[in-house]
Amino acid sequence: MLSNSLANRDIQSQIHPQTNLEQHERCGPVVMASGDGAIVTDINGKTYIEGMSGLWCTSLGLKEDRLARAAARQFDTLPYYQNFAHRGTEPAIDLAAKLLEISPVPMSKVLFQSSGSEANDTAVKLIWYHFAAQGRPEKRKIISRERGYHGTSVASASITGLPHLHTDWHLPLDGFLKVTCPHFYREGRAGESEDAFATRLAREVEDLILAEGPETVAAFFAEPAMGTGGVVLPPAGYFEKVQAVLDRYDVLMVADEVITAFGRTGTWWGSQTFGLKPDLITCAKALTAAYMPLSAVLISEPIYQSMLAQSRKIGVFGHGYTYGAHPVACAVANEALRIYEEDGVIDGVPALGQRMKNALAPLRDHPLVGEVRGMGLMWGIEIVRDKESRAPFPAEAGVPAKVQDAAFRRGLVCRALGSAIALAPPLIVTPEQVDDIGRIMAEAVDEVHASL
Repeated sequence: MLSNSLANRDIQSQIHPQTNLEQHERCGPVVMASGDGAIVTDINGKTYIEGMSGLWCTSLGLKEDRLARAAARQFDTLPYYQNFAHRGTEPAIDLAAKLLEISPVPMSKVLFQSSGSEANDTAVKLIWYHFAAQGRPEKRKIISRERGYHGTSVASASITGLPHLHTDWHLPLDGFLKVTCPHFYREGRAGESEDAFATRLAREVEDLILAEGPETVAAFFAEPAMGTGGVVLPPAGYFEKVQAVLDRYDVLMVADEVITAFGRTGTWWGSQTFGLKPDLITCAKALTAAYMPLSAVLISEPIYQSMLAQSRKIGVFGHGYTYGAHPVACAVANEALRIYEEDGVIDGVPALGQRMKNALAPLRDHPLVGEVRGMGLMWGIEIVRDKESRAPFPAEAGVPAKVQDAAFRRGLVCRALGSAIALAPPLIVTPEQVDDIGRIMAEAVDEVHASL
């Protein structure tokens, strides 16, 4: 059969990221064949609600004709040109100007790459470059949070705070430091208020800077809302308190908006939702609604001035990727931004987020669910062994993965991330599909609870 042939060829030939490779040899892939809106169909004809937007990225669904036409027009005109050494293309120029226009804080320039990992890797290099230009090359240590996710390249995986991205990779690199994940449900102390929790975490950042030496600490990386770490929203006042610490010691703020930019939290940028004031912003995923690979780093004026100084000294800005500012990807991104704006897609997210909140609310009373958290179209369901103590199941029990699989059998794609189930459907999901997500999740946790 075709499905068996494809599965066998896949097992024999392809490596799947973030996958148990031994298990994959036994079970093989689910091969997807087509998509339409928030629905994806496998090669056997079974349909699923794509409740994770692929990897948080297909924000306009899986069959947006305007994006396909934008790509086709650019393929027909100029399918590729490089962006090195004074060359440019109209789609890249237009996109850079638009990103600066809509940026949540004033920014000076845009540098394009192809993935979120590349964007965060580049941000690290620019931070080091900036302080070198100032005659402070020793100011290079990077602080990030446990459970934060920033990519899988050598530098971006070092920023990431997930152990499976470090074990036996000889990561993180030296000088990449971690502080507590801002998850009040998991990390708050008995009797501690949310404000006191935020104050304690900001103090932890300050204590680390002082212990390492402010002259050696360069930047703090943060997702406005954590994605792969299990959909963790910051406590009220957290970023304001942390920002005050960073300003005190001349430590840069980097907002990793790879997941949160372009509507996921209900505003154009997660930095707007949570009040960040970054010096650098990285974005990707929804920038093209995932129809083409593209990422961007938005660069503040002081950092750009350092780049100018380095260029004068060295003779060239020594960084770049072959496919950065790819004209087809930029043409698709320009069209995606027009759709978000002209069709009111982002304006519609708060109402859909409220619908999702209502659909998932009954789960709060379920014996397996400790917390339902989220905003906009970014939600997490915390799976617990005991509601009173908040104790999670042992990792080897794989209970969140069992919930994920039970939902998948019922036609919903979700994702087990640590002790949580993540949901992030496309921004064009229908209210009825949101209700179906809530129904399927309730059935899935019921099934797993009964099996335990």
